[in-house]
Amino acid sequence: MIERIVIIDSADPVSFYGVNNSNMQLIRNLFPKLRMAARGSVIKVIGDDAETSEFEKKIKELEAYCAKYNKLSEEVILDIMKGETPNEARPDGVIIYGVNGKPISARTPTQQQLVQTFQHNDLTFALGPAGTGKTYVAIALAVKALKNREVKKIILSRPAVEAGEKLGFLPGDMKDKIDPYLQPLYDALEDMIPAAKLKEYMETKVIQIAPLAFMRGRTLNDAVIVLDEAQNTTTHQIKMFLTRLGVNAKMIITGDATQIDLPRSVSSGLIQALRILHEIPGIGKVEFGKKDIVRHQLVQRIVEAYQAYDEASRREGSPGAVEPPRADGL
Repeated sequence: MIERIVIIDSADPVSFYGVNNSNMQLIRNLFPKLRMAARGSVIKVIGDDAETSEFEKKIKELEAYCAKYNKLSEEVILDIMKGETPNEARPDGVIIYGVNGKPISARTPTQQQLVQTFQHNDLTFALGPAGTGKTYVAIALAVKALKNREVKKIILSRPAVEAGEKLGFLPGDMKDKIDPYLQPLYDALEDMIPAAKLKEYMETKVIQIAPLAFMRGRTLNDAVIVLDEAQNTTTHQIKMFLTRLGVNAKMIITGDATQIDLPRSVSSGLIQALRILHEIPGIGKVEFGKKDIVRHQLVQRIVEAYQAYDEASRREGSPGAVEPPRADGL
């Protein structure tokens, strides 16, 4: 009799063990001659050398499946134990599988273009109106690179600029103060990574979410770095951010030139960066349009209505019109 220790380090333990440890109970039934105990990410098994070796092999296969799809069902366990390949629907354009195995795909041709551009460039600009999935796809690409061990960490940032209203002093510590600005990034991550695994990544700083001001002085190696809402960076901020790029690192910069929330006297760093960097090899640009909007169908109509109103206002020079895009905009 020997004892083996098997560590589940790449899959989410909650997804792996199942509700009320149902998956672990099934595995116990499939290996009736072995004695096993599971605690956290560690499984201890005692039994014959050959059988414990086979157990470890199958557990690692189950772990790899669970890490990829974020789920593990009874049917999949039985298939893998029999040495068969589980039957899985494989939709075209899948980037990763999110929580409960939800496929996260490139839903429009422009989103697919973003996936391709990211693969072939170390710095990618994703530009377009709200609701086109720029940030969501960017974070999915970062999570995919992390899960495939292409990078060691993900760094997500956005400028702490209020959208047309002053929130005043916020209570709490630093994290409490900056979290409201970063909530859209948390929302995307919670869709893609199970809660327990996400908490672990955040605590160990594998995934870091920070305001732009905290980037100065850092060199970001072995990472995917996403800067969201880049239209609200100043010219100095975006230059500082872009020069953080380190070895084996990739950046995605997302923004919408028609939604600049900076004071009128401050130029958008995103606009300036696009003008300066447009001919540099290794930098890609993807432009989304109103037809790429994947939120509620009303969002597309709202964007179209505002665009039409702004164009009419500019032609008529109406003093009561909604302000057109910034003078430093595209």
